[in-house]
Amino acid sequence: MVVEGIIIVDKPAGPTSHDVVARVRRILKVRRVGHTGTLDPFATGVLVICVGRATRLVQFLVGSDKEYLAEMRLGLATDTGDPTGKALPGAISASEVTEESIVSALDSLTGPLEQVPPMFAAKKVGGQKLYELARRGIVVERQAVNIRIEKLELIDLVRRPSEEGFVDVQFRVVCSSGTYVRSLAIDIGQRVGLPAHLLNLRRTRAGLCEIEKAVKLDELEKYVENGQLNSALIRLNECNSLLGLPVIELDDEEVKAVSNGRTLSGFRRQSGVDGVGSGRVALVTREGRFAAVAEFDADKSHWHARVVLHEEN
Repeated sequence: MVVEGIIIVDKPAGPTSHDVVARVRRILKVRRVGHTGTLDPFATGVLVICVGRATRLVQFLVGSDKEYLAEMRLGLATDTGDPTGKALPGAISASEVTEESIVSALDSLTGPLEQVPPMFAAKKVGGQKLYELARRGIVVERQAVNIRIEKLELIDLVRRPSEEGFVDVQFRVVCSSGTYVRSLAIDIGQRVGLPAHLLNLRRTRAGLCEIEKAVKLDELEKYVENGQLNSALIRLNECNSLLGLPVIELDDEEVKAVSNGRTLSGFRRQSGVDGVGSGRVALVTREGRFAAVAEFDADKSHWHARVVLHEEN
């Protein structure tokens, strides 16, 4: 059986995103497997895995917004900004921090921001991953990137009954792709005048891929063993539902044209996509099978397929 489509994996803490891809590859016995956005090893939650020809869709999914449940600690910083790092000197009690000051800090960080990627990040600078440089004690200049924090909400405040007086803050964040939540945690700490680091991170949504639809790796293995892969796999023909694009239905001749690499012009105006004259759309057959992702070329006044999934027999 040819396995093609998208699997939303509930990544466990510990393995890298690359490790998860490798395990899915072994479970499915498929070589073409990729993911749409890295999660740090300590983080858990939604990791979108594309299999077979669905790997062509990665480019349309990597830039989707993300949603996380996060927990940070006020009063202590680490060299990585997360629980995997070494504690830095300067730990202080956070017992005097108020809920009002934390809510104010969260509000001040909502909206468009510039964020400098942390040194312990998978982002490459000069062809090298930042965390590889950081482990060698090398710090390089990083260019700030524009991000957007759509929502930043306090969930709970836990005061630790210990001599250190640390305070743990649980919060929910909805943000643009490329946002480093550990850097956000550090910024929250700075707003209230305390060192801080991220304790836990769970991604609950990536674009339209939600944690409620995710499957654990052990469950995926059992599905495959029991011949129930459809319980976890979003088939290639249905993957357009995860792209969030306007949908245009093609007739048989248009499907054939797209499959053979020809451009299209003069799409029939249809309910739900009236006014689509630019941008990107999902093309489907009369039977509802996902055929292609197309973009409008304004200069040539026609549509061309960026990715073709339908294959003519």
